Amino acid sequence: MSTAKCASLLKQEFPSIDVEMKQYIEGVLDSGMDDFDSSDDLYDAIGVILHEVSEEKSENDIRDLCEQLLCLMKPSENKKSGTQKVLDAPINIAEMAANNITNVTDVSSIWVINRDDNLKVDSKKLEKAQQKLQQKQDKRSEAPKAPVMPLQLQTATASQVINKKESQMDAKGTNRSMDIRIENFDVSFGNKVLLQNADLLLAHGRRYGLVGRNGLGKTTLLRMISGKQLQIPAHISILHVEQEVIGDDTTALNSVLECDFERTRLLAEEKKINIEINVGSSNPELNKKLTEVYAALENIDADRAPARASVILNGLGFNKDMQARATKTFSGGWRMRLALARALFSRPDLLLLDEPTNMLDIKAIIWLENYLQNWPSTLLVVSHDRNFLDTVPTDILHLHTQRIDVYRGNYEQFDKTRTEKLKSQRREFEAQLAHRQHVQEFIDRFRYNANRAASVQSKIKMLEKLPELKPVEKEIEVVIKFPDVEPLNPPVLTLNEIAFKYNKDKVIFTCVNLCANLDSRICIVGENGAGKTTLLKIIMGILSSTSGTISQHRGLKIGYFAQHHVDQLNMNTTCVGLLQEAFPGRPVEEYRRQLGGFGISGDLALQLVASLSGGQKSRVTLAKMCMARPNFLILDEPTNHLDIETIAALGKALTEFKGGLVLVSHDERLIRMVCKELWVCGNGTVTNIEGGIDYYKQLILAELNEATK
Repeated sequence: MSTAKCASLLKQEFPSIDVEMKQYIEGVLDSGMDDFDSSDDLYDAIGVILHEVSEEKSENDIRDLCEQLLCLMKPSENKKSGTQKVLDAPINIAEMAANNITNVTDVSSIWVINRDDNLKVDSKKLEKAQQKLQQKQDKRSEAPKAPVMPLQLQTATASQVINKKESQMDAKGTNRSMDIRIENFDVSFGNKVLLQNADLLLAHGRRYGLVGRNGLGKTTLLRMISGKQLQIPAHISILHVEQEVIGDDTTALNSVLECDFERTRLLAEEKKINIEINVGSSNPELNKKLTEVYAALENIDADRAPARASVILNGLGFNKDMQARATKTFSGGWRMRLALARALFSRPDLLLLDEPTNMLDIKAIIWLENYLQNWPSTLLVVSHDRNFLDTVPTDILHLHTQRIDVYRGNYEQFDKTRTEKLKSQRREFEAQLAHRQHVQEFIDRFRYNANRAASVQSKIKMLEKLPELKPVEKEIEVVIKFPDVEPLNPPVLTLNEIAFKYNKDKVIFTCVNLCANLDSRICIVGENGAGKTTLLKIIMGILSSTSGTISQHRGLKIGYFAQHHVDQLNMNTTCVGLLQEAFPGRPVEEYRRQLGGFGISGDLALQLVASLSGGQKSRVTLAKMCMARPNFLILDEPTNHLDIETIAALGKALTEFKGGLVLVSHDERLIRMVCKELWVCGNGTVTNIEGGIDYYKQLILAELNEATK
């Protein structure tokens, strides 16, 4: 009954309250009835939410409402029992005792209350009640706990219109076309529609770059294609590089060679036939079969396969020693490189790559760009690396507003064409709008003029027949803003003769001398394993250097963005909840404002972290890092998973940031936008490159050319 009264009071005070918000508040009142001892406790529980519902009400209004709700919830506790006597004047207890006053009726009324004997506690009954309560608690503790249900995430679904002719050809095995046509298809993720009535044509031999904002469904589309949830011709082989290679005793080189299933089958058959011949088998067919196997091996260039696999592995950073190591000895990042090497070696009819540059250093990226330019079959790649998209694709697929538009050329050409297209659409929209307004003015002016009645009617009909006026699509601009900081006198961070080694034999670097101030913009580059992340962890104090010293300004406050930041996020909470865990006790509006500054706004801020795209998780991590208001940023591969627009916004924000910066990145565009100093990790030390990123790329190209000779 009290809950209904509370609900009625809420509806009365907040007529426009959202149904879900009202149900949430009622749930808090119902479940926490015994926990609220005062109106202050109730205000702490629901005060912030009530302020969100109505900004017009003051804090005193909300506190008064909480008092009323508490009275409705606990009416018996708020009723005054017994008679109270208000004293006419203060009483001096000590003086009364000294004067031996015997008639202290007035005084006793202050603290003495005569209780009925029926209300006194029976000690035996109390003991029995306590025993029963203890037994119940023991049973609860012994009872098996309900199993913890795993986190249920929404899944993607797809539907499409099937081409009957192609389906019949597939069924008969007569379809030989290598082009892929997916027509009139929809893709949804839970209740969110990602693509609607979309068409996708992938011509054989073309290289497609799939671009679009974070969270629009690029990765989901690749998974729909690779999982055959979107139907494509059955004879076309697909390989999606998504999962890392499972580690075992197989060497890296053999792991790649095993991808050629025909070669592996023929070699196994050759070995089997040779064993039978060596043991003295008299079967005359064996020599004939062996000749056929040798001819088949020669036809597929089996002898050249190990050399081709070695070239691919070497280009992706695996030296000769690493190629001979077992796959189980490699970290997750290197196993992902191994998965990419297997895909490049097997050459499927359709290769799907999702952010392939995320796991690579600049040297490996340059090699991969050159290798993919000669890719013989169809390639569909999702990437946010602007330089990679300018080099590899022959076509750009732009995913936006639940559809896919196709543009010929690389990303630079796409950007120019799309900009001109939007300008043209804007001019056409403005011209149509002006024309409509002109016609409407004529109609309004002569609507009641009998001499112009025919003309007015003609204009009205013409206006009705005009096509629907659609405004020009305008994407929301991504804005990132880092906190304002107070200046600190230099130097703020100094590394003196820093050395580090994991063991006696594995020396990462020695004699590292690094000095950084609040105006420093340092980018650290180098091959994977050269010690870039290790150096950052030493600066952060996560690792201790073998020798040397680190000096920091006492006012230095570092914000650290880890390369594998996703592993540090609580996937079972919302974005707002994540900030609440890290920075408790602040208004919800502050958390939402902080997330909104990094593009996580609206309903997105209330989604589970696990349901976000990789780029959205990165932005949540940046928002969390900046909520502590650091004055020095250490960012380890911050562009992984971010879309091109967000990377540009990040570069602009870092340029405007008044604090210091040490950045590890392979994104050439971001390095050019932000960094003033380039430090190269390699050969056991860290050196400053005067020529910047252009000179560093020249060194890499020279090294790659030397290796191919």
